[in-house]
Amino acid sequence: MLTVDEAQSRILATVVPLGLETVPLAEAYGRFVAADVTASVDLPPWDNSAMDGYAVRAADTADGEVVLRLIETVGAGAVATARVGPGTAIGIMTGAPVPPGADAIVIVEDTDGSRTTAVRVRGRATPGQHVRRRGEDVRSGTVVLRAGAKLTPAAVGLASSLGRTSLDVRRRPIVAVLSTGDEVVAPGTPLQQGQIWSSNNASLSGQILEAGGVPLDLGNAPDRLEDTIAALARAVEAADVVITTGGVSVGAFDVVKEAHRAIGATAEFWKVRMKPGKPLAFGRIENGGRSVPLFGLPGNPVSCMVNFAQFVRPWLRTALGDPRPFLPVVEAIAGEAFDEAPGRARLIRVRLSREGDRIVALSTGSQSSGVLTSMVRAHGLMLLGVDAPPPRGGERVRVQILDPSFLDGESADYGW
Repeated sequence: MLTVDEAQSRILATVVPLGLETVPLAEAYGRFVAADVTASVDLPPWDNSAMDGYAVRAADTADGEVVLRLIETVGAGAVATARVGPGTAIGIMTGAPVPPGADAIVIVEDTDGSRTTAVRVRGRATPGQHVRRRGEDVRSGTVVLRAGAKLTPAAVGLASSLGRTSLDVRRRPIVAVLSTGDEVVAPGTPLQQGQIWSSNNASLSGQILEAGGVPLDLGNAPDRLEDTIAALARAVEAADVVITTGGVSVGAFDVVKEAHRAIGATAEFWKVRMKPGKPLAFGRIENGGRSVPLFGLPGNPVSCMVNFAQFVRPWLRTALGDPRPFLPVVEAIAGEAFDEAPGRARLIRVRLSREGDRIVALSTGSQSSGVLTSMVRAHGLMLLGVDAPPPRGGERVRVQILDPSFLDGESADYGW
């Protein structure tokens, strides 16, 4: 039986980057740039004023107070027509190019604010004061975004400031989701005896969106081999990645692995030494020159979500070009004793809180793989190795972050 890191390594070794696509900047947020972005211009493109005020020669203010002849006022988007000479000044707005002859900006607050023929300047200006120099942010020819960089709002804004209207990114993978089992029906369907409404399709679709993929909900296939084979064949044609839930254990009606074989998929492995999520089938199938990964996740809702986070999400993030495909891990303090016995890697649902400069982890309650409310309450998964003893209260632990909302402030202000 594979360890978690062995399974992750084997899965990530199969990633073949998807094709590139060019997207408008408005659609680029959250994607990963596929090629270096190089500046074609300087930013700023000229020396400009950082403040509303007056463009002056610093030498003219050496006495600490002076009246200067006001020869022009320049707004943002305009260019001065006159030159600042001895004893003169030009009114200027933030962002306007610094007029020729001027070497400093005096802010309005340090003057009498006149807009007529003369302005009184108080205080001594220094050369370069309140001047943003050409190229001080970006020099033309500089690589400003490396391939693999995440397109944050600031990164998208930077691309726009360089005149870009679109960017090359990795194509978002289409991920088909197929639940299995006679007992599972779609929400809205009247329940018969022994049936439950499906949760896995909905939760996985959310996880796929968070990871950057495009979910394709294929509903449910009953526990019949021929139906599962047909549904899998449709999924392989339609998607870049196929996820099934349920049918990968050892029960008489668990037919997913057999269906994988029937459609010609190779079986990479089955079972991982972890709790929850031990039954995990992973394989691949060649289809029209594409290698489509098949993930058979457990049917229990917690196991399903945990396995997605450990194995499917890293595959998707790697395919998208993310150089850091795993969820972040922080160090915390166990706020209580835990009793999960060694033997398998244990991923324990915990809620987190901040106590001073410490993060404290407490159990969300029942760790049953069927208790979905424990995932709703969880900020993260405490990661315990195969042989690690259960932590006692006060011991340091590692927690993989699922939900960073525990970092939110308790009030609407910042507590200045």
